[in-house]
Amino acid sequence: MDTDKFNYVYSCDLDINVQLKIGSLEGKREQKSYKVLLEDPMLRFSGLYQDNCSDLYVTCQVFAEGKPLALPVRTSYKAFSTRWKHYPEDLHVRTQMSESVGPGLKRTLPCQLFSTKSPQCLTGGLGLPVKYPDLPQSAQVALTVWDIYGPGRAVPVGGTTVTLFGKYGMFRQGMHDLKVWPGVEGDGGEPTTTPGRTSSSLAEDQMGRLAKLTKAHRQGHMVKVDWLDRLTFREIEMINEREKRSSNFMYLMVEFPRVRTNDKEYSIVYYEKDGDDASPVLTSCDIVKVPDPQMGMENLVESKHHKLARSLRSGPSDHDLKPNASTRDQLNIIVSYPPTKQLSSEEQDLVWKFRYYLTTQEKALAKFLKCVNWDLPQEAKQALELLGKWRPMDVEDSLELLSSHFTNPTVRRYAVARLQQADDEDLLMYLLQLVQALKYESFSDIQKGLEPCSKRESQGLSDDSTLDGSQIISGTSGSSTAPQKGKEGVDSENLEPDLCTFLISRACKNSTLANYLYWYVIVECEDQDTQQRDPKTHEMYMNVMRRFSQALLKGDKSVRVMRSLLAAQQTFVDRLVQLMKAVQRESGNRKKKTERLQALLADNEKVNLSEIEPIPLPLEPQIRIRGIIPETATLFKSALMPAKLIFKAEDGAMYPVIFKHGDDLRQDQLILQIISLMDKLLRKENLDLKLTPYKVLATSTKHGFMQFVQSVPVAEVLATEGNIQSFFRKHAPSEKGPYGISSEVMDTYVKSCAGYCVITYILGVGDRHLDNLLLTKTGKLFHIDFGYILGRDPKPLPPPMKLSKEMVEGMGGMQSEQYQEFRKQCYTAFLHLRRYANLILNLFSLMVDANIPDIALEPDKTVKKVQDKFRLDLSDEEAVHYMHSLIDESVGALFAAVVEQIHKFAQYWRR
Repeated sequence: MDTDKFNYVYSCDLDINVQLKIGSLEGKREQKSYKVLLEDPMLRFSGLYQDNCSDLYVTCQVFAEGKPLALPVRTSYKAFSTRWKHYPEDLHVRTQMSESVGPGLKRTLPCQLFSTKSPQCLTGGLGLPVKYPDLPQSAQVALTVWDIYGPGRAVPVGGTTVTLFGKYGMFRQGMHDLKVWPGVEGDGGEPTTTPGRTSSSLAEDQMGRLAKLTKAHRQGHMVKVDWLDRLTFREIEMINEREKRSSNFMYLMVEFPRVRTNDKEYSIVYYEKDGDDASPVLTSCDIVKVPDPQMGMENLVESKHHKLARSLRSGPSDHDLKPNASTRDQLNIIVSYPPTKQLSSEEQDLVWKFRYYLTTQEKALAKFLKCVNWDLPQEAKQALELLGKWRPMDVEDSLELLSSHFTNPTVRRYAVARLQQADDEDLLMYLLQLVQALKYESFSDIQKGLEPCSKRESQGLSDDSTLDGSQIISGTSGSSTAPQKGKEGVDSENLEPDLCTFLISRACKNSTLANYLYWYVIVECEDQDTQQRDPKTHEMYMNVMRRFSQALLKGDKSVRVMRSLLAAQQTFVDRLVQLMKAVQRESGNRKKKTERLQALLADNEKVNLSEIEPIPLPLEPQIRIRGIIPETATLFKSALMPAKLIFKAEDGAMYPVIFKHGDDLRQDQLILQIISLMDKLLRKENLDLKLTPYKVLATSTKHGFMQFVQSVPVAEVLATEGNIQSFFRKHAPSEKGPYGISSEVMDTYVKSCAGYCVITYILGVGDRHLDNLLLTKTGKLFHIDFGYILGRDPKPLPPPMKLSKEMVEGMGGMQSEQYQEFRKQCYTAFLHLRRYANLILNLFSLMVDANIPDIALEPDKTVKKVQDKFRLDLSDEEAVHYMHSLIDESVGALFAAVVEQIHKFAQYWRR
């Protein structure tokens, strides 16, 4: 359809003068007071006091950026009888224009620049002394209506100003009613004091709205129905007339030209000549007009300075160098920088100059290593010699040296040597990130650690005597390498092993570490995205798994048993996945699927899940399970219908677990690991915020386990009990406690609210609503479902932290003692966690290349997003004030309350 096309002509192609028509002037002219008339008796002879219409004329001048572009022009004289209107002559101007007929194609057509007849006008057409190509986009026309005042004299009736181009660069078309500001001339300044198009009153809103609809109709955005259009436009004219009469202002109708040819209407689009010529962005020295032979070459002065400052000769003189007070302060500031901060060349030179002085500060080592140019052998040699003399780094800080920024193998082995000082519990806290750090290790070194594979091992790495034919890892082994002594066998003798060797060695000594190392690596081995995008990394993880298998097979009896139990776990999970697939294929509702799940679990001959030999539960390896209780298995109300399974522990206890199939749990796994770490860091500072860091383990990219915590969604609490306090009074009543609730429960509730408010704010957890906030009978509030992190949120304008009115009312309201305690706990938690910011930032920096959805979106900004939340630029006192403002903003977030109601209705209809 033609209406679907946008026909246009460029303003630079219309080599003709701009023309417009002055139409009718309507409105009331107020007569001056007698006092003014007495002061100026000639005023009574002006048109204002005539019985018939006065003889008015209009002047018009084009302005741009407050300056006139040409001399003003005026309308011709016309004597009026009863109204300020008369018929004009039609204007016809021949020119040429372009019609877009396809990408990059134009054809030249004859066209007509014309104006439709209006019924009555103040004067005829005005040809302005400026052409279309000469108009800038900011051009505006100032119009002034004048009245004859006496011989050779005139007074302004009023003035108005309008831009020639709209906000999208299209020249105005058709008739426009412009407000006339009484008693002044049209102002061409920027901004103008006489705007013709304003929205200062309801009447003008009405007229403006009808004008926009008329324009949309003219451009073909509405279906045209002749009989209805005639009625509608007549009604629009009547409304406009009525609005003008009721207004205190006068309105001047001005008509802008239209371009039409072959019954098609064209728009005039602002465009500069040769505006479509490409301007190439030059990244090389081609931008220099005068050839400079040294452009892009090495700066010899800077290079010489760098070499002299860092030469071996400068070593003895630098050895005893001590900074003065100001330099010492500057060095302290550099050392306190967060890991993401890039040092300037001046800062790098300063750190290098005082390197011997800084060797007593363990926090300065990472900054020093960043200053080293590792491509210069002499400089690298000095740095490595100094590395051995430096005060040893803290274990937490050594994680930074395992990131992608440090490629020197000696530096990375130094970091591993520091990690050896960590106990198994601390190592477990960083294990997820250490597995990711393998991506920055030397892949060839990892492969060299492989021993030649026997034929039996290459077919599945199985141990027939212990594994009963099951495999630790599917697929065949890689090509065998030259025989070498396995590094796992000499760990006690090798003081500085590489990261892969270290992790395998520690895992062989601790079954819990072995359990999590196995599952973290197996997920990387099965990641199809990595396999397709980065086959070398995928092969590296396969080699890590093969080395792990070989090390377990070489160990003593307990280590070989560990290997067989890992294989049994894999078999168990594989059977569980097959079971869930069968249940999902089952037709029918959730009840039928649940019955099918229970029936399959009860059939131990086919499925073999209800009665098994004791194996460690992958999610919690300290618990040995004997199988699943079939009749207790249920499915949740969810699109993927995760299963709640109750395991029988070897000691007779019951352990409920959620198994999800069809969902990637790695993002939840990361966030729960960080929450668990933050909980330990806060406890280390003697602050127990009653957090609930439940366990999550991804066993593949498509399935995994979650610990089940008996709790109720806050939304359900509000629906059934009315408010949070009623829920607590029901389950933990106390006559002496606040609001009739046990003091311990209320204390737990306040602390857990504070802990999760601060932690979810730091991690940028989004999509928070009362269905993913859970409450236990003991008062613990905790968050679930971490599908949106690092500031992402599907809801518009989310508050900084989830702190709803209902949560505050649960504490007793904003004036209560408990709410004041909540704020204090928030401040304290924020200050404590800020002190561990470097550790948390280092952990996130090791995750930037992990296939975690919200990190993969902007991996280069991940660490910065977390760092910004800590506000490390503020002092402790300023940080408390900042947290205070965040809490106030979150409590008063009205829009968040509206979104919560919308979510509530959506959940209701979903059910």
